[in-house]
Amino acid sequence: MGAAGISNYKVAVVGLGYVGLPLAVAMSFKINTLGFDINRGRVDELKIGHDRTGEVDVERMKSAPLGLTCDTADVADCNVYIVTVPTPVDGNNQPDLGPVKAATRTLAPMIGKGDIIVYESTVYPGVTEDICGPLLAELSGLTCGTDFFLGYSPERINPGDKEHTVDRITKVIAGQTPEVTEALADIYGAVTSGGVFRAASIKAAEAAKVIENAQRDINIAFVNEIAKVFQEMDLSVYDVLEAAATKWNFLNFFPGLVGGHCIGVDPYYLAHRAKELGHHPKVILAGRHTNDSMGDFVAEKVASLNLNGGRALMLGLTFKENIPDLRNSKVIDVISGLEARGFSVDVHDAHADAAEAKHEYGVKLLDELDSECANGPVYDVIIAAVSHDEYVALQGEQLRGLLKSGGLIADIKAMWRDKIFPADWRRWQL
Repeated sequence: MGAAGISNYKVAVVGLGYVGLPLAVAMSFKINTLGFDINRGRVDELKIGHDRTGEVDVERMKSAPLGLTCDTADVADCNVYIVTVPTPVDGNNQPDLGPVKAATRTLAPMIGKGDIIVYESTVYPGVTEDICGPLLAELSGLTCGTDFFLGYSPERINPGDKEHTVDRITKVIAGQTPEVTEALADIYGAVTSGGVFRAASIKAAEAAKVIENAQRDINIAFVNEIAKVFQEMDLSVYDVLEAAATKWNFLNFFPGLVGGHCIGVDPYYLAHRAKELGHHPKVILAGRHTNDSMGDFVAEKVASLNLNGGRALMLGLTFKENIPDLRNSKVIDVISGLEARGFSVDVHDAHADAAEAKHEYGVKLLDELDSECANGPVYDVIIAAVSHDEYVALQGEQLRGLLKSGGLIADIKAMWRDKIFPADWRRWQL
């Protein structure tokens, strides 16, 4: 199967979430591709062109020659399987390989001789070859490395990012053998204009992915730590960063609530494996501790400025701006912290799905921003938690109907730095 043999591949993308769907759609324009997901509702939505994640627009979804199924029999004749299921952590911040193992168990009865199984899910080095490969072999009765072959190509999807899409970025690839690596170069090279990078090994590719996010997590942790320090000096870290950024080699990271499916999770995978090997990862875990503490820090700051508690309006619940993604959102830590300090908290999000918010966090989203204020302002505090465009655009006059006289504006994201608000309102900015 060389470059001239792209037509010989039939690819099944297993898992059609934030990662799998954009990949499957992009791949379908170049290679015979099926998208598989165990969630029938998800598949049915996609068949009519609706992607609730917002990663693929309706027209592209409808124009893609992508087969969609939740029936394992439909993908049994594929010869390349790409696994893109989530890799979360559990309540103790330990890696939860349940979804990856479940996908592997689903695939095992379907694979045949010569097939390639590629994992894109973020894992610690060794998972593909030491856990997934043996499990596939055990359940299929085939020999790994002889009858079927493993590959790894770490996902680099950034939710909401329309510039660094899967068909434009460099894809890191690694195969169990040089021949498999070249097959992956053919497959992924046909999809992305960013080219492919052949990693030295599968473990090197796994490690590259996990340190990409761990590095970013540590950099943000530094800024979050200095934000706390500067608060004691009556300084906003945003004012400091603006000045420091004028130096040519300053790395301008920003503070905030570090959640989501990657940065807030992947460092725990690396730390877990390090501890298994007898190394205590001080820097990695210190960064995680700092970032995980930010929600309660914000809640304490708000409470210290509004000592009697009161009623608060939280603007935003998703883990980042302008997307509906609620996975591992740290806004919930601010909400919990405020409630523990005597506040009643209402939540509005311009992008999140109300049913998902209720299911994941027990939060009932307001239907309308002013739905509680028919008879005048009721809120003592408004917290700007997520910089959705809809919130950035709000003016003082629009907020006047929500916030009481003497109320507090708490701006975590500094999205209202330059806004002029009524003189009787108090302001706090991270």
